[in-house]
Amino acid sequence: MALDVHVVTPERELWTGTATEVIAHGVDGDVGILTDHAPLLVQLAVGPLQVLREDGSWLRAVVDGGFLHVSTEEGVTRVDVLATTAQLADEIDADTVRRRLEELRSASADDETVKRETTRAEARLALVSSAR
Repeated sequence: MALDVHVVTPERELWTGTATEVIAHGVDGDVGILTDHAPLLVQLAVGPLQVLREDGSWLRAVVDGGFLHVSTEEGVTRVDVLATTAQLADEIDADTVRRRLEELRSASADDETVKRETTRAEARLALVSSAR
């Protein structure tokens, strides 16, 4: 039986569908979810989200924090990814991210906003680099 997966942000539903596996990056490390997983709540860090769709293809995205919630009722395992912000890999323009990263690296390294944005940009570049 497949996982019922919902990836949402406050602005939009990024992806909904069935999958056989979900891999996410939590603040305490990576977590993998399969059918019949125990109930779970994970605080997400900035990092990749990978969903193995039933057709064998991978959906790849990057999330900028949030939560992953797993529940199983009546034999159906549901995975809800409630992300602060998120982007699918094919929505990321690597050249634009590289330019932004250069700007951020020339800014004050002590600024928390710069650090946060640098982490987000690096996560996006890593995702599009790994998808090639």
